[in-house]
Amino acid sequence: MVVDDIADLRPAVGQVLVETIACGICGSDLHTVDHAHQLSSTSREIGLATFDFDPDQDMVMGHEMSVRVLETGPDVTGIKPDMVMVAKSVLTLPDGTVATPGFDNTYPGGYSQQMLLDPAGMVPVPNGLDPAMAALTEPMAVGLHAVNESQAAPGRIAIVIGAGPVGLAVIAALRIKGIEVIVASDFSATRRSMATAMGAHVVLDPGQADGRQAGFDQAVAVWAQHGTEENPPVIFDAVGIPGLIETVMTGAPSRSEIIVVGLCMDDDTFRPIMGTFKRLTLKFVLGWSPEDFTESLHNLAEGRISGETLVTGHVDIEGVPDAFKALADPEQHVKVLVRPNGLG
Repeated sequence: MVVDDIADLRPAVGQVLVETIACGICGSDLHTVDHAHQLSSTSREIGLATFDFDPDQDMVMGHEMSVRVLETGPDVTGIKPDMVMVAKSVLTLPDGTVATPGFDNTYPGGYSQQMLLDPAGMVPVPNGLDPAMAALTEPMAVGLHAVNESQAAPGRIAIVIGAGPVGLAVIAALRIKGIEVIVASDFSATRRSMATAMGAHVVLDPGQADGRQAGFDQAVAVWAQHGTEENPPVIFDAVGIPGLIETVMTGAPSRSEIIVVGLCMDDDTFRPIMGTFKRLTLKFVLGWSPEDFTESLHNLAEGRISGETLVTGHVDIEGVPDAFKALADPEQHVKVLVRPNGLG
C-alpha cells in the first residue's frame, strides 16, 4: 500500500464531486489486500459487478464514507456545495454503466481526498450527528441487514460468533430489535468489552475452552439455560474462517438458524447430513438494502448506536498503510476512520 497523487476529478453529467470527511477501514478492504484475485474472479464468475476490478492495477479503496459536496455536474438537482452527506459507493457513468468507487481501478474510493459519486446514493447527515461518525452508517447497515434477514425476534436467543466490526453491528441491531438474550463470543478481551458496550448480555472467551468446538459449545450452554427445543437460537457467524460453519452446525441445537455474515475467502467444507439430521437453516447474507442504510443513519443520529464507542482510532491519509497493519491486532483496534483531508 502506498500514498500517491492521482489526477484531479471533474463531475460529468449526473455526478457529484465530493471531499471525504471520514472513511472506515472495512474487513472487506483487509480481505482485498490478501485475496484481491479471488475476490475479483469470483465476482466476475457470478456476474456481480461490485468487485469486478483488476487486482494487478492500482486502486484506491474505501466505501464507508461521509463526505462534503464540492461541485455538482450538469443535471444534478437537490444537492448543493457544502452539503454534508453520507454516501453509498456507487457512480453512474455517462454511458449508463455503474462503477463502485473503492473497488474500481478508475474511480477512487473514500481513502482519497476527493471522489465522484452518484447523487442518488447520497443522504444528508442529520443535524447533531458528528459527520465523521456518519461514516459508520454503511457497516452498521451490514449488521442490521443480517438481523433483518434472520428470524431473530423478541423471545428468541441470539448467538454472535465474532465481535469485530460486523459482529458488533449485528449485536447493536439485535439490541435495538429487543432481543433479550444476546450471547457474544470472541478471543479478544478488547472486543468482548466492546460487545458488552454494544448490547451483548453474555460475553464469552472461546480461548478458555479446549478447542474450537468446546468454545462454541459454551455459547450453546448459555442458550440451554434460557431456551427450549421449541425455541432454538439464531446464530450469526461474523468471523468467516474455514471450518467454522462445520463447528456451528455440529454444536447447534436442532432447528437453529445459522446466518453467515462473515466473509470467508478460502474454500471450506461441512457435512450437509449434519444440517439435514438437525433440520438446520443455513443462510448467507451480503450488504444491505436502502432501507437498512437509512435506518442505520438514524440509529446513529438518534443515539441508539454510539459511534464513538465503536471507533478506536483516526488516521490521516499518510497513516493508512500503518492502520492496515494495526488492525491485524484485535487488541489494538476495532474500527479505524481514515481522515484523508486531515484530522480536524
